[in-house]
Formats: sequence, structure tokens, C-alpha cells
Amino acid sequence: MPRVAGAGGSTSRHEHWSIEKEVKMATFKRIWIPLAAAALALVTTTAPAQQTTFSATLTGASELPEPTTSKAEGELTLAVSPDGKKVDYKLTVKDIRNAVDADIHLGGVTANGPLVVKLFPTHGAKPKRGDFTGVLAEGSFTAADLVGPLTGSPLSDLLDEFRTGNAYTNVHTNDGVAPSNTGPGDMQHGEIRGQIK
Repeated sequence: MPRVAGAGGSTSRHEHWSIEKEVKMATFKRIWIPLAAAALALVTTTAPAQQTTFSATLTGASELPEPTTSKAEGELTLAVSPDGKKVDYKLTVKDIRNAVDADIHLGGVTANGPLVVKLFPTHGAKPKRGDFTGVLAEGSFTAADLVGPLTGSPLSDLLDEFRTGNAYTNVHTNDGVAPSNTGPGDMQHGEIRGQIK
């Protein structure tokens, strides 16, 4: 077998080829592994955090302890900030009369429960008198806005209730004339309701 001269003596072609291969592999690792790691880090750090959303469809048929005859409808959308510290909300209603309150309560599909977040009226908004269709309430809330049994709790406690289906939204109405709870437009216990999912 022919010999190739090398440092410290002669080596075979096979040994020489093996040494060249090791040098090339070391160079490849030295250059490409850091580049691949940098590319992966770039992708990881620039990927946007996923936003969590919840919603509720409100109807009179969902009210408790008895469904109402209201033809009004509503839709609540909730978007949780990527850091989980704030929830943006928008409550849109259709064909409701005398809307005076809208809240989030704790409670399953078959139960009424305590109020934990006030959605309307807030920030100087006034109750609606007469027929109304449109955005009833829009804004955001944080842990500082939690009331009732969630006062002082982290916002994550309420989000856990959303995830387990143990929260709902209610829109209350009042015509301002006694007696109360006489029908659509005068349902202080709640005219339309929807479970948050």
C-alpha cells in the first residue's frame, strides 16, 4: 500500500483520509451548530405569545331559576393578555330594553352565583333607557377589579373558573316603575344570560 508523508512519519492513504474527515467534521460542528442554535433562539424569542379567548352567547332561555320570554340576545367576547394580567371584553346586545347592569358571576349552567366582575355601567357609563342594540360595554379588567368571593385573588383564579365552565354573564333590566320583574325590559334578576366558555 502506498505511503503518504506526514508529520512524525508516514501514514497510509486511509489514515490520511480519516484525518481529513475528522478535521472537516470538527469545522462543520464549529460553524453550523452555533448557527443552528442562534436560528432556533431567534425563532423562539420572536414567536408571539398565544392569546387566550373566551366567549358567551346570552339569551333569555338561559336565565335561572326560570327562562325569560325576552327576545333580546347578547354576545360577550373576552381576550386574555399574553401575560395573563388583563382581560379585554366587549359585550354586544340586540333588542334589549332598559339595560341597567351587566356582570360576570360564578356559577355553573344550572346555578346562580355571586357577582365577581362588573362590566356595565362602569367608567361613567349610564344605564340604557328604552330599546338598545349595539355595544353595551367594552373595556378591560384586572385582578384589582375582582369583587365578592374573588376580592384580593389573582386574575388566574377567575380564568380557571372560565376554563371549567363555572362562570356566566348576566344582563339586568329595570324600567324604574314598581313592581319589578314584570317582563322584558324590567327583569332586575336578569333578562339574558350566557355561560362563559
